[in-house]
Amino acid sequence: MPPHALGSGTISFGLVSIPVKLYTATSAGNVSFNLLHAKCGSRIKQQTFCPVCNETVERSGLVKGYEFTKDQYVRVADDELKALEGEASKMIDILEFVPLAQVDPVYFEKAYYLGADKGGEKPYRLLADAMAQAEQVAVAKFVMRGKESLVLIRPAQEGLLLHTMFFADEVRSFADVDKGQSANVREGELDLALQLIRGLARDEFKPEQYTDEYRKRVLDMLERKVEGREVTAAPAPAERPHVIDLMEALKASLAKKGLPAEAATAKKPPSKAAQGAAPKVAAKAVPKRASGGRK
Repeated sequence: MPPHALGSGTISFGLVSIPVKLYTATSAGNVSFNLLHAKCGSRIKQQTFCPVCNETVERSGLVKGYEFTKDQYVRVADDELKALEGEASKMIDILEFVPLAQVDPVYFEKAYYLGADKGGEKPYRLLADAMAQAEQVAVAKFVMRGKESLVLIRPAQEGLLLHTMFFADEVRSFADVDKGQSANVREGELDLALQLIRGLARDEFKPEQYTDEYRKRVLDMLERKVEGREVTAAPAPAERPHVIDLMEALKASLAKKGLPAEAATAKKPPSKAAQGAAPKVAAKAVPKRASGGRK
């Protein structure tokens, strides 16, 4: 069964127009729960309640309000917000091309597959191949659901992917976060850390080898509950020891992986024989949040 398109649009590439369809690229695998009344087991209903009038308020009696100071609100009507929405357009206007390495993944929000729409097969293929050969990604603007979005289009898997992005003022500053600059890292410690990285390095990232073990345990537990079997809590994992000596911890990490530590104090990187068959370059990946409600 072919995937269901969320919508359609047109990539504006100079004087070339490329009709495309958007498809959801990701789907959170979180296990959903409903809230029940512990007394009778019935599913509860959430209501909006006014503490001043001491009454439940129906949805028709609600209006939006913006808190401009403590407990002071200005009312905003839906039609006022509607008037401020971006012009109804399906154009995805490419503004510039940049190397993907220059875009920090912290700006990425959601991912969508772009497929060629009717009549757009050739220009779609042309843009995908040209961007892949040039090793460039496109920065564009696109109005989605009335909201102007900054997006990035990149070639991948012989096609095009679209990422909605946060604007710069939506990304919090990292400047005031303690990054350990005051710590003194010894040369031997750095050599051991580099050796450990090389020992764990792989030529490519294979996401299929990683699974959500917590979700699997939750689903297994739920299945046993449904079947009426006794649920036994798993023993708590042993606490990891607090790192006192960084050098010893790095050596222990190497030993745990079966990697030699003799070459750690050498000025040059360890030889291939010391590293075994481990590849030399580690692929970068953006970790996926294990759980969260944001969509």
